[in-house]
Amino acid sequence: MHFAQGPCRDEREIRLEQLMESYGSEVKRLCCLYMTDLSLAEDAAQETFIKAWRSLARFRGDCSERTWLMHIAVNTCRDMLRTSWFRRMDRSVTPDELPLTAPAPQEPELAQAIIRLPQREREAIILRYYQLMSAMEIAHMLNVPVSTVKSRLNRAQKKLRTMLEGWDDDE
Repeated sequence: MHFAQGPCRDEREIRLEQLMESYGSEVKRLCCLYMTDLSLAEDAAQETFIKAWRSLARFRGDCSERTWLMHIAVNTCRDMLRTSWFRRMDRSVTPDELPLTAPAPQEPELAQAIIRLPQREREAIILRYYQLMSAMEIAHMLNVPVSTVKSRLNRAQKKLRTMLEGWDDDE
């Protein structure tokens, strides 16, 4: 949706409610997977929608609203992860605590392995397999070439296979 001269406050509030209704669960799930802490993820999701509300008049429609919101969410999570306070705190989330909008990992070992991936690779896996975004959408959202997204996915999949080797033997 594009607003030529910017919407009035009431229109922005209505549009924000529509965005929250349509994408709220997806944004929260993305933040949960990214932050690995439910309360921090809720804070990140809320901050995502505050940022979206503030920049709604500047949304040009170059990508889908969903991609735009996911981009804001990823950047919000990145900002939160960069703070020294966040790096020092103990945080964890179990797959059972994730909101149930996108398919949750069926095995907690998989979720824990994904969380242990380096940030860029974890991001690619989360966006591709949990937010069901195409490599092209991810590339546009992260402002990187599609080949970079594919490389990150490939590296992440190899690392996940290695991490999960012998997983079935433990049962």
